[in-house]
Amino acid sequence: MAIERGQMRLVFMPYVDLATGQVIGAESLVRWQHPDHGEVPAAEFVPIAERSGLIVPIGLWVVEQAVSQAARWRAGLLVGINLSAVQMRQHDFVERIIDLVDRYRVDPSAVVFEVPEAVVAEEDGRITAAMARLRDEGFRFAIDDFGTGNSALASLQRQPVDFLKIDRTAVEELGADPDGSSMGRTILQTAASLGLATVAEGIETTGQLRELRRLGCSFGQGYLLSHPVEADELERRFGHPDTVSTV
Repeated sequence: MAIERGQMRLVFMPYVDLATGQVIGAESLVRWQHPDHGEVPAAEFVPIAERSGLIVPIGLWVVEQAVSQAARWRAGLLVGINLSAVQMRQHDFVERIIDLVDRYRVDPSAVVFEVPEAVVAEEDGRITAAMARLRDEGFRFAIDDFGTGNSALASLQRQPVDFLKIDRTAVEELGADPDGSSMGRTILQTAASLGLATVAEGIETTGQLRELRRLGCSFGQGYLLSHPVEADELERRFGHPDTVSTV
């Protein structure tokens, strides 16, 4: 398996405070460096891993690597970790997570679990219960790719979440038609009414950034702000304004 062969690693996509330009944390992204095919995109191997069940050991490895890295960072730096439905349905999922943060002495509030909107929309009892238990322990949750699934916005009040991540397709709409109606604008308005912070994905133009700031989006990710970086580079930038902060 690629994990045992040392072919996997994590990089980190910064979360940037759009009001100040400061880096406040990052989403951990798994990379597979195949000896023959080079770097294999996660979009290619993760769906296969989910179908085969390999996502369980891979997902646990990602969580442990991210948590162990968080233990070496300064206090206050958030780490985002993507979760799949397969992982969250495991009978010992919650206990494994709690054991890891206890072992590495990490504050649970520094960990943001990112769960796809499609998974949350299912309202699977096992997943909802796992999320509620972990949130009671102090962990935070973000609904990932929001705007691509079938979630009723009103149902957010029943979910134990802290952040909505606005899908890049909705962000693209904002930049293309700042005066028109869009899913991104609706999400931001609804999130504000529910007291949820928002994270815009895929920010690539100054027009998108300006509109997101005007609408009060809390945080952002995207190549305009930063490419994925190594762990030490992320900590170096933590709390410092990026060059886009004055755009």
